[in-house]
Parts: sequence; structure tokens; C-alpha cells
Amino acid sequence: MISQNGAWVRELVLADGVRPADVVRVHREALHVLRSSIDAAHIDAYSDDAWPPEVLDSYEHALSLAREEVVSGTRPKRSDPGMGIDLDVRDDGHFKALSDLAPYTIHAEGWRDGRQVFSASDSGTSLWVEVTQEQEAALLSRLGELGISSGVLTVLAPGR
Repeated sequence: MISQNGAWVRELVLADGVRPADVVRVHREALHVLRSSIDAAHIDAYSDDAWPPEVLDSYEHALSLAREEVVSGTRPKRSDPGMGIDLDVRDDGHFKALSDLAPYTIHAEGWRDGRQVFSASDSGTSLWVEVTQEQEAALLSRLGELGISSGVLTVLAPGR
């Protein structure tokens, strides 16, 4: 597929039947590959399941970022404290929160130049990424190094 700016991009989605442990790794590896090109990210600090103990620090960090937004006036006081938390992926702490929580959240997204390139939702069961040819190769290589088959991601059919 060719994007609106003329670059080759492809939309990939998480395949059905992926083992839960691999789902987590696929989300995180996708974010790792996309990190340098994401200029805006948001996450909802909600999950349909209990947050795993290993991500609770990131969950608390995300909520503290939302509280900071209220104090600074960039977030309305009456807004839901766990919805639409802004993250700056250039900040290692923000990126860790996104990477830790994305595989479990009801919704997370990443943007590049006003174009969405990452979406995770449904508490880990849904993942969509828009990648360049180089990013796709890097992602599949990273997954292969972890022993995860490239079949965990499928190309999104046109018009879906």
C-alpha cells in the first residue's frame, strides 16, 4: 500500500489464536520498532481484566500523568482520570508505561504526523500497526529472535 505521502506502508493486525504470552511480546516489539516515529500517544488506564502485577507501577505512573495534566490545566478536572492519557514516547518512563500497558488496555494509540500508526484495544486481543517496509522487516526480525512466528501478524485486507 502507498500512504498519502507516497511512502510504502502496510497495515498489519494480530492473527487469531496467538498465545497470550506472545500477544504481549508482539505489542511490545511493535511499539519498540515504531517508537522513533511516534510523535503522539494516548492510553486508557483501563483493562477488562486485572492488571498483571508486573505492570502495576506503569499503571500508577499513567494515572499520575493524568493527575499532573489536571494540575497543569491541560486536562479538565471533571474528565475521567483513566481515559486518554497523553504520553510522550521520547520519555523513557512514558514509553515504559505505554509498552507495559498496551497489551492489556481497552485502548492505546500512537500517531505520526497526524496519522495513526498503532492501535491496541480490547484488553490485548486487538492490535493494528501501520509500518514501513523497513519497520516491518525489523519487527518480524525481532519477533523471530524471540521464537515468535511471523504468522502472528497478518496483512489487513484492503477496505477493512
